[in-house]
Amino acid sequence: MRKTPVGPPDRPVVNFYGIVTASPEMMELFELVKKVARTEAPVLVRGQTGAGKELFARAIHRLSGRASGPFQAINCATLSASMLASELFGHVKGAFTGAIRSRPGLFRLADGGTIFLDEIAEMPLDIQAQLLRVLQDKTFTPLGGTESIQVDVRIVSATHRALRSAVQAKAFREDLMYRIRVVPIYLPALAERTHDVEALTWHFIREMNRRGGRQIERIGPGAMEALLEHPWPGNVRELQNVIAYAYAVGEGHILTCGELPPELRGESPPDELSRPVAVDDNERRRIVEALTWANGKKGDAAERLGMSRTTLWRKMRELRID
Repeated sequence: MRKTPVGPPDRPVVNFYGIVTASPEMMELFELVKKVARTEAPVLVRGQTGAGKELFARAIHRLSGRASGPFQAINCATLSASMLASELFGHVKGAFTGAIRSRPGLFRLADGGTIFLDEIAEMPLDIQAQLLRVLQDKTFTPLGGTESIQVDVRIVSATHRALRSAVQAKAFREDLMYRIRVVPIYLPALAERTHDVEALTWHFIREMNRRGGRQIERIGPGAMEALLEHPWPGNVRELQNVIAYAYAVGEGHILTCGELPPELRGESPPDELSRPVAVDDNERRRIVEALTWANGKKGDAAERLGMSRTTLWRKMRELRID
C-alpha cells in the first residue's frame, strides 16, 4: 500500500473531441465513432447518467460530413409534452396561449446538421409519431401550422434505459426503435474504464489549477485509494464534482482524504445516519474477515467474496463497516 502522496501517472492520455481517457476500452469506441461518423446512419448512444453521451454525439457530428452545419441538443426528459413538441418542431403565431410570434424548432435550426435527442426513452408517444415522420419523410409540421417543412437532419439519440424494455411496456414505439438504433454505441461506466479514474482526476485537477488559487501537485495515498475504489454511480460528472468539492473545502498542495465528500470516505450522508439499518451479523463478519485478509484492499476482498467491488462498497455502507 502506498504511504506517500502520488503525482500524475506517466500513462498516455487522449483527448478525443473533449472525451479525456487513458482507457483501452474507450480507444476502441473512438475507432467505431470514426467509422460511424462517415455514414448518415442514425446512432443510439447507451450509457449511464454522466458517462458523456452528449460528448460522443458531438464527436460524431464533428467527424461527419455535416461538421460545418449546426448541432442542436435537447433533453427529452426535462420538458412537458407540449413544450417538447414546440422545442422540436416550432410553432406558428397563435398556436397556443402566449404564442405571440412564430418560432422555429430545433429540427429547422439543425437543417444541414445534426440533432441530439438525449433521454429519448422519455419522449411521449405522440411526439414519437412525429419524430418517425421526420425519419421517414424528412418533413414535419410546426404546432398550429398547416404546411409541411422539409429538413435534412441527422439524428443521434441517447438513453440510459433499454429501449426494448420500453417497447415491451408500451412506452416506446417499436418501429421508431428500429429507426433510431441503426448503430447502437454502448458507453462503459467510469468504474469499468481501465485507468480512467486516475487519468480524469488529474485532468480535472489541471483544469482547476489553471483557474488560479489553490494548486494541487500531489494526491495523498488514502485519497487516491478512496478515488480508485469508489463505484462512481454518477460517472465522469460525479468525479468532476468531487474534485471541485476538494478545491472548495481544502488547501495546500496535497489533496487529502479528509477533503473528499463523506461518501468517498465511507461515511453515510446525514440523512442516512438516523435511518435504522437491519444488520446481518453473518454477512458483516464475512466482509470484515475478507477485508482483513486483503489488508483493506476492497478489490481483492470483493473477489474473495465472489461479488463486484461496487456491491462490496454498497454492502459496507449498509452494514456501517468502516
